[in-house]
Amino acid sequence: MSIARLPDALINQIAAGEVVARPASVVKELVENSLDAGARRIQIEVERGGIGAIRVTDNGAGSAPQELLLALERHATSKIRSLADLERIATLGFRGEALPSIAAVSRFSLTSRTADSPHAWRVEVQDGRLSEPLPAPHPPGTQVSVRELFHNTPARRKFLRSERTEFDHLARVVLQLALAEPQVGLTLTHNGRTLCQ
Repeated sequence: MSIARLPDALINQIAAGEVVARPASVVKELVENSLDAGARRIQIEVERGGIGAIRVTDNGAGSAPQELLLALERHATSKIRSLADLERIATLGFRGEALPSIAAVSRFSLTSRTADSPHAWRVEVQDGRLSEPLPAPHPPGTQVSVRELFHNTPARRKFLRSERTEFDHLARVVLQLALAEPQVGLTLTHNGRTLCQ
């Protein structure tokens, strides 16, 4: 076979393999983003161990509509402008890959509102296609919705374990984050049942 450039959609799916191993890794990335945005309350709702759906809602700083599209581009970040910045990172991450990688392997939406905005803005990613930001109702903060994880990468999906096992991994991640950030109110709901507040 001759050498050829990979399509962007395939590049994103390969990158997702480095970031998104299971539902627990999605929750970890999303909650860390919420913490970095200064959230004091974070609600995590999951269905079927996180395989069916994950929704993380926070009351953090939110993002302006022009930043929503950037947040879903690979190698876009609010924290690094130079090599020196990379050595001084004092946050949980620099959000350079997580959102586009998660969006590449799920049905994804991102809704966000800053405190001074009259309403929120929402973008969606379906099968690699990114929508334009549209006005949406939402209080100040951000909500990320991830549905049907690995629906378009069946080889990855078959390595997921049972709903119970995947949820156990996810709950362990939430517990670790809650212990590390006791001043933040974390709520975890599984299949409509609230398990910790």
